[in-house]
Amino acid sequence: MAALFYGLVTGVLFGFLMQKARVIRYEKQVGAMRLQDFTIFKFMFSAIIVGMVGIYAMRDAGIVTLSIKSTVLGANIIGGIIFGVGWAVLGYCPGTAAGALGEGRWDVIPGIAGMIIGAAAYAEVYPFMKRTILKWGDYGKMTFGDLTGIPAWPLILGLSGVYILLCVFFEVKGR
Repeated sequence: MAALFYGLVTGVLFGFLMQKARVIRYEKQVGAMRLQDFTIFKFMFSAIIVGMVGIYAMRDAGIVTLSIKSTVLGANIIGGIIFGVGWAVLGYCPGTAAGALGEGRWDVIPGIAGMIIGAAAYAEVYPFMKRTILKWGDYGKMTFGDLTGIPAWPLILGLSGVYILLCVFFEVKGR
């Protein structure tokens, strides 16, 4: 029950931060897709860095253990295409769609209905996909650190530096 409570608290906090950063605005979404507004990318890179630091700090403290999922190229490529097409058609990704609904923007309801229908359809075709697509390019459980041979903390520091340089670049370019 505590895990559900912590999930609710972090979800509400993340939603609040998305709203404050204005990443749930339709114009920000379209600007990101057109590579004209990098607000969403900066926000997500921040979330990724904070998440990496938090997860690996908790792992090192013995609070959590990592549960790495298999790297399956077929599933990632097809899922990425479906995600990208859905984002382009709706103008929101799933997280920002929920935030937009929370702000009272009713235009997102057909998209959320589509997400629910898509999830139900996936549940129905999952047995077939498990035998086929979910085996295409299965590289097993690996992390980016495993792939590059770089330990977690130097990798996190390096990615943090790249993130800071990207943010400076985006600010200089006014995006």
